Amino acid sequence: MDMNFEMLYPRHDLLVALGQIEMAMEGLGERDESERSSLQPRLESRMSALLEALRDLSV
Repeated sequence: MDMNFEMLYPRHDLLVALGQIEMAMEGLGERDESERSSLQPRLESRMSALLEALRDLSV
């Protein structure tokens, strides 16, 4: 039985990274306003880039 999982690694890695970003965004409510306003745009930008990379993999 020869199974090649290499094609799944990038997708898995992107899904894990998306989960980490989602958890970080959920934790923003616990931070003060200045920190939240600084972190939120960066997290949203990173999430957007990860979602685009995930879409590119499915093509």
